[in-house]
Amino acid sequence: MSQADDDEPEPPPPRQTIELYGHGEAEHALLEAYRGGRLPHAWLIGGPAGIGKATLAYRMARFVLAYPDPRAPQVVTAKSLHVDADHPVTRRVAAQSQGDLLVLERTINEKTGKLRQDIQVDDVRRTVTFFGSTPGEGGWRLAIVDAVDELNREGANALLKVLEEPPRRALLLLVSHSAARVLPTIRSRCRLLGLRPLSAADVAAAAAAAVGESPDAARITAAAAVAEGSVRRALAFLDGDALDLRARIIALLERLPAVDPRALHALGDRLYGTDPATLAAFVDTVNAWLSARLTAAAPETARQARVAEAWEKVNRAAREVEIFNLERKPLVFNVFGWLAQVAP
Repeated sequence: MSQADDDEPEPPPPRQTIELYGHGEAEHALLEAYRGGRLPHAWLIGGPAGIGKATLAYRMARFVLAYPDPRAPQVVTAKSLHVDADHPVTRRVAAQSQGDLLVLERTINEKTGKLRQDIQVDDVRRTVTFFGSTPGEGGWRLAIVDAVDELNREGANALLKVLEEPPRRALLLLVSHSAARVLPTIRSRCRLLGLRPLSAADVAAAAAAAVGESPDAARITAAAAVAEGSVRRALAFLDGDALDLRARIIALLERLPAVDPRALHALGDRLYGTDPATLAAFVDTVNAWLSARLTAAAPETARQARVAEAWEKVNRAAREVEIFNLERKPLVFNVFGWLAQVAP
């Protein structure tokens, strides 16, 4: 990647992101369920990576914590789940100091300095104590799992225990990049809220806000045009090298199930090294390809199961490469081998 990337401002994480782009219908569904007194205790917010699922989850969490009474005037008259940036709840959530909000996500391994492969089961088990303790000022306890896809089998079973016997005034917001991969026992205990990829205009607006530029800037519009509705992908594509790398990967994906070993060798050479951006661009482009096939496959079919299995293999192998600094060329060959098995 280019040297200019080092000067790019870091986009804020979802817990610090106030604005939501393009998901007004989903936001309205959450708002109406809350103020109507029909709020399910668990929501599974699904959709492709980088489109705003976690941002929506945090937005809902802030709103409930800021206005814990669904009959309050601020809730009754609300047009959205917006909470002002200077509200105490907004500040505490951004600083990770909100006592009534538990966030489950992959953590840093202190020995390696890198993200762990999975959300740790001991972290998931904290939900039992968390929901069993006395809530704070508003009486609500909320948990965000970002993402439920990153739970291993043991962690998923631990979460299931909480979902089976939810305490009063508890709300769990589960983020999933592929709801089809979530255990059916978890899925059946949640209200599914599916988010669609954003329009190019919304992607440009969100990406521009994240880096402090105009949505009409040439590089912003170019990245948004090929981001397939994902703000995360657009941010990764702001560097011209990433766009070229994406084009090469897509060209190989379009040939599947045919595989060109020489082209894969060349792609492996392109990914050589330890630059996290090139690995992320590779995995993200492959995940977009898999996501499209998961969406196209009929639910609960053998084909959907095969695609979901390929997704699991790809992402687990990529995490191992990242964590253990493994060679990337074998990853490229393995990934395209798995993809060839699920290609039309």
